[in-house]
Amino acid sequence: MSITHFYIQDLSQKIGETVSLKGWVSNKREGKGIVFIVLRDGTGFCQCVVTAETAQENGLDTAQNTRLETSVILTGLVKADEKQVGGIEIEVQQIEIIGDSVDYPIAKKEHGVEFLMDQRHLWLRSTRQWAIMRIRNTIIFSIHNYFQKEGFVQMDAPIFTGNACEGTSTLFETDFYGSAAYLSQSGQLYGEAMAMAMGKIYTFGPTFRAEKSKTRRHLSEFWMIEPEMAFYDIFQNMDSIEGMLQHVIKDVLHNCKQELETIGRDTSVLESSLGTFPRMTYDEAVRIIKGEQDVNGQNSIKLLESELEAAQKRLTEIDTDIADREAQINSGGMKKGQINFFTAKINELKQEKSDVEEDLRNIPQWLNSARNFEYGNDFGGSDETVLTKLFDRPVMVYDWPHEVKAFYLKRNPEDMRFARGVDVLAPEGYGEIVGGGERETNVDSLIEKIHEHQLPMSEFEWYLDLRRFGSVPHSGFGLGLERVVTWICKLKHVRESIPFPRMYGRLTP
Repeated sequence: MSITHFYIQDLSQKIGETVSLKGWVSNKREGKGIVFIVLRDGTGFCQCVVTAETAQENGLDTAQNTRLETSVILTGLVKADEKQVGGIEIEVQQIEIIGDSVDYPIAKKEHGVEFLMDQRHLWLRSTRQWAIMRIRNTIIFSIHNYFQKEGFVQMDAPIFTGNACEGTSTLFETDFYGSAAYLSQSGQLYGEAMAMAMGKIYTFGPTFRAEKSKTRRHLSEFWMIEPEMAFYDIFQNMDSIEGMLQHVIKDVLHNCKQELETIGRDTSVLESSLGTFPRMTYDEAVRIIKGEQDVNGQNSIKLLESELEAAQKRLTEIDTDIADREAQINSGGMKKGQINFFTAKINELKQEKSDVEEDLRNIPQWLNSARNFEYGNDFGGSDETVLTKLFDRPVMVYDWPHEVKAFYLKRNPEDMRFARGVDVLAPEGYGEIVGGGERETNVDSLIEKIHEHQLPMSEFEWYLDLRRFGSVPHSGFGLGLERVVTWICKLKHVRESIPFPRMYGRLTP
């Protein structure tokens, strides 16, 4: 009798039945007469127990010969076991090796970041990366779902472009049949044209920026979602941003419980983000950053000072704890189990120490940036971090000095010093995840801004046509997918948010 192939994610419906699983050995441990295999198949992880009593045809010997990332087919009885991941365990009756895996380079021990980046094609198989990529998939599907339900039409902007939204200084130039062309940094201008045809559209595609930056927020190739809406002003635009982000967060919380648990994500901030996002002008945000205005009784400068003091105190405690535990190990007389426990705790403390030391490097910089922020400047990463530390959900900052924003943004008709742009800053120090605003509709004003930004007028004649023929108020925004994934998963670096990161100094694998 043939056994139906099932996926791990469906096993809870098959308790008491015999099934066949196809996957890879992600972990293995052995005891006398028994082998425990943690199998992964892309949909989840499951412990499979192989013994001489239950496994047929030298099954125990076969299991003992499997190595990390060996591909196998396992057939066995599905049993409920609340102690295991997913509450399921497989009592293996038969095991077949499909593809051996000799000297798999990523061991259980810790590896350096550069080594793991060089092995990215294999690192993707790890439990943590599996969880992050599944959350990314949920976010992508949720974004499409939101816009489709809201009556948007998905359309595609070109990747090759002869012009740039905001100048060519950070663009990759390429030869296009003898003419200079650029890899697109945004599909927004084309999105405006498509919105004039369809009303509400969104684009979802790769974009490129040639910034020689190695910060934790920067990639050279990333994915952007750019909606554009005819007859929307800046405030309707902010409503759309908030609705979309909350829809995404709700879907992740509902559909990715196991994945969030796997990466150790505290979901309290995600849950609080389902509430209304604070909205403030640039002027108010600057006062908060500089400590001139409190938020719910908290002051940015005082908060940073207290965090600095707490970090200094914690570093001393960690050093003392590590020294005490190492002294007890070195004194002898400890059992193997105690030594292993102390060693594991020391490694945890060393990782925490690294995080605390990073705080001790960063907080003085944040303090200095906050105290000396010059009105009229754009926000840097430090400024965004200081502001968002006072909130438990994304913050919307709008009406920016027009000098620091793109040429196509409309001026505030009540105060022409400000452009009707909006940035959405994620909490927990993650900074900008969305940028957008209301677009300028006056042809003369646009021409003036194009000259001011020293852009080639000939490349924007088609864009000016959108104002010459049936112009309407319209708005839109751009959401960086990888930055959203990074925040929702609370990753330390954006490089983990995309399957194969392309960034300054990194083109392989």
